[in-house]
Amino acid sequence: MNIFHGIIEIAGQMGILSSALNKKGHYSIGYNTFHSYLGYEDCLVNTDQPGIEEKFEEIMETFDLFHFHYGSTIFTDFSDLPELKKRNKKMVMHHWGNDVRFHDRARVNNPFVYTGDSPPNEEIHEKLMKITPYIKDAIVQDHEVYDYVKDYYEKVHVLPIAIDLRFFEPSYPSLEKKRPVLLHAPTNREFKGTIHVEKTIEKLKEEYDFDYIIVEKMNHKEAIKLYRDADIIIDQFLCGSYGLFSVEGMALGKPVLAYIRPDLVGRFPSDLPILNSNPNTLYDNVKLLLEHPELRRDLGIKGRKYVENVHSHDVVAEKLLEIYSQL
Repeated sequence: MNIFHGIIEIAGQMGILSSALNKKGHYSIGYNTFHSYLGYEDCLVNTDQPGIEEKFEEIMETFDLFHFHYGSTIFTDFSDLPELKKRNKKMVMHHWGNDVRFHDRARVNNPFVYTGDSPPNEEIHEKLMKITPYIKDAIVQDHEVYDYVKDYYEKVHVLPIAIDLRFFEPSYPSLEKKRPVLLHAPTNREFKGTIHVEKTIEKLKEEYDFDYIIVEKMNHKEAIKLYRDADIIIDQFLCGSYGLFSVEGMALGKPVLAYIRPDLVGRFPSDLPILNSNPNTLYDNVKLLLEHPELRRDLGIKGRKYVENVHSHDVVAEKLLEIYSQL
């Protein structure tokens, strides 16, 4: 099967999924028009909007299945969808969060949520109404995103974030380390709740001896090298779910703090080892990890195991192929 991914690379997922699908005997590649300092390259054709539109006929002839991401297709007006439908091409839309996070709905179960990156509600609705006459199935990473699109598609599949564990050798926190390293890596400070992290760090510095590293605007491969030296990973505290940074932290064998909405906790596997922290509990939970190196190590070991079972790109690709078979 020839599988097209496009056209916006989010958290390296088009490339990671394509790599796993290729290993399983398919041909999969992502066409990416969104370029950032993260520098994702694996299994990608980095192009621009005019470039991908010029290749539409060639792409349509080459691929059997079209896996679109972030509410975007090859043409900005979605005029490719009726053409693909005429050719009986299989299609699925992968939504990632900010592309469909309706502002009012996000606040129903989450007093902390930040939706400043999401388009207005009317724009989200209008876009979904253009997509769904042609694409009947959607994919989301978890049930936080699920609720925003469940009424628009005939079926919504939950597929965990994927990670290629070959690039993440675990480095568990040392029990003897006297000056632990706390690390936070916001791609967007407002979305991640960085202001709460920094307030917590300033308060803890008065009581404990530790190093704090903030990683921003750095190439992804270079950032991973810094993550390996951390003892505590501090991710995001407003969204109500965890993202790729949490997965990478767990894959490296680190304890991770992030906020999981109370109503969503039961929707994740019961062995999820993330230390659930919101802006009001972040201080107490970081303090707990600073005082208990054995807990840091224990959560790190559990996190690595969790990622192997849930987020390994080989595991995720098998689930993805099952979704493809249902389209």
